[in-house]
Amino acid sequence: MTGPARRLDVLALGESLGLLVAGRTGRLQQVRDMRLGFGGAESNVAIGVARLGGAAGWIGRIGADAVGELIARELRAESVETHAVVDGGAATALMLKERPHPGTSRITYYRQGQAGSRLQAEDVPADVVAAARVLHVTGISAGLGAGPLAAVHAAIDHAKAAGVLVSFDVNHRASLWSGPAAATEAYRGLAARADVVFAGDDEAHLVTGETDPERQLDALLGLGAAHAIVKLGERGATYASASGERARRDAVRVSVVDTVGAGDAFVAGWLYELTRGSDAGARLDTAVACGALACTAEGDWEAAPTPSDLAWLRSGGADPVSR
Repeated sequence: MTGPARRLDVLALGESLGLLVAGRTGRLQQVRDMRLGFGGAESNVAIGVARLGGAAGWIGRIGADAVGELIARELRAESVETHAVVDGGAATALMLKERPHPGTSRITYYRQGQAGSRLQAEDVPADVVAAARVLHVTGISAGLGAGPLAAVHAAIDHAKAAGVLVSFDVNHRASLWSGPAAATEAYRGLAARADVVFAGDDEAHLVTGETDPERQLDALLGLGAAHAIVKLGERGATYASASGERARRDAVRVSVVDTVGAGDAFVAGWLYELTRGSDAGARLDTAVACGALACTAEGDWEAAPTPSDLAWLRSGGADPVSR
């Protein structure tokens, strides 16, 4: 890889939001206690990489408010190098997570016009991008508006100029788009510029029109990617490379508490192993294990695993009591 000496393994660019979670199951109008945290697909990936021992960074825009301060502080506490533009003209976006019935959740976003959706190309420092091994972006930024999409393309421009690999996770959010056609066009444009493309099987269908996971992989590679990964949820994941490698792994069975953030943990595990030079099988092994462990607790990133967590899972999760 050409360019300067790398300081970061993975640099993620995107929106982080404050997160209000209902303290118990039931109708929101009867739930009086809420817990404040934060989340965001890209910052989740950065935390996941850092938890595994990688050097991770995040670029984004936050408001000049307490929620923005919380996000920046918590990211730094998780050893994520944080490059946050503080927007004095907009608040940090929020998402509200309620649990109307046991085992279900519903998320409402308050993000339009807020700080994260005002991200622009000028917010992306070229030198920070150039100092990473991998730049990670998602389709969420594309759906937030022209400014965030331009910021993503600017970051990719900087990455290409410095020989930095580009990772793109479709991460489709239907509520951000006027219709599927607009989303597909934007996603295909980003996938065509990426070296690594991640997609759920439903997202891969949106981008490629294919329904079979193996044909989806071929179609994603056909857009120009060197590596394509289709996440299959409880059925695991499958991988293909432009050089002809193929691999597939089943999901790891765990007691599921909350699936939010599992896809981001999967991506973090895969990218971490990529930066370590691991082979296709090892990348998928770590990715599916990270995705599984992320489901074992509530929150967007709180259950992102450490190496010791992965070792525990792979050992069979022996004695539940540590003495």
